[in-house]
Amino acid sequence: MPRIALVTAIAAHALDDDMPPLLAALRAAGVHADVRAWDDATVAWSRYDIVLLRSAWDYSTRLKEFLTWCEATSRTTRLLNPLPVVRWNTDKHYLAKLEAAGIPIVPSVFIEPGEDAGAAIAAFLIAHSNATEIVVKPVVGAGSRDARRHRRDALAAMREHAQFLLDAKRSVLLQPYLPSVDSAGETALLYFDGAYSHAIRKGALLLPDEDATRALFAAEHIQPRTPEADERALADSVIAALPQILDAPFPLAYARVDLIRAADGTPCLLELELAEPSLFLATDADAGMRFAAVLQARLEPQDG
Repeated sequence: MPRIALVTAIAAHALDDDMPPLLAALRAAGVHADVRAWDDATVAWSRYDIVLLRSAWDYSTRLKEFLTWCEATSRTTRLLNPLPVVRWNTDKHYLAKLEAAGIPIVPSVFIEPGEDAGAAIAAFLIAHSNATEIVVKPVVGAGSRDARRHRRDALAAMREHAQFLLDAKRSVLLQPYLPSVDSAGETALLYFDGAYSHAIRKGALLLPDEDATRALFAAEHIQPRTPEADERALADSVIAALPQILDAPFPLAYARVDLIRAADGTPCLLELELAEPSLFLATDADAGMRFAAVLQARLEPQDG
């Protein structure tokens, strides 16, 4: 029987809502799956035909260690998504690459360790004079951990937050907070094997003047959603752009495209999740089976 390892983190094992429906779907497809923590040194990863990254959500505080593990694992078996994709996508500098490829993104400015946080924030505020709130978050981060929404006039708090991250040798991302998030939420579109599967609405994660969460991830409020035509078109274009940017096998087993609406009402990319995203399988009755079918097909011998 083919074997798949579903990779989690010890702290996330009981928090991954995708795990039960995915395990059930794989069993129904005749695929044996084990849930394993990525840093469990007792696991022989070569025993598995596929090692599928699912909820390794502590990677953001252990990125070098995690990528070293990904590299070692990919030498002995098939890692999904592939190593070049994981390396690229675990650092939000990828947003600049997508913008250069013509994808509309939430306006983003990066501050690197050693740069002047105050000067960068001042310049950002001048460039985005209509933004009433600013998001400060780490470039390497997951689940809104260490991200915070600041009022425009909270300069001291913004500088302190950014400097805290920079002092830890973490690059910082500045973005205007788009008010549409509070009224309409985010739209996350899920793709399996390059094909659209389903979508959800995610409520606002960052509350005004709230401290950045230090938990594994911020609590999410999720509902099924049918994307608007312009959202679907943008998400499709993001997926279509990836082969020109990344040297990796395509289509990818899974991808999540997170969109919000800009001030003019048009959708723009907030994040692209290719490494370990929640897939919200429970929000669509057939999503687990669709994803299991994609994985089962990848276990079959390929022609040539």
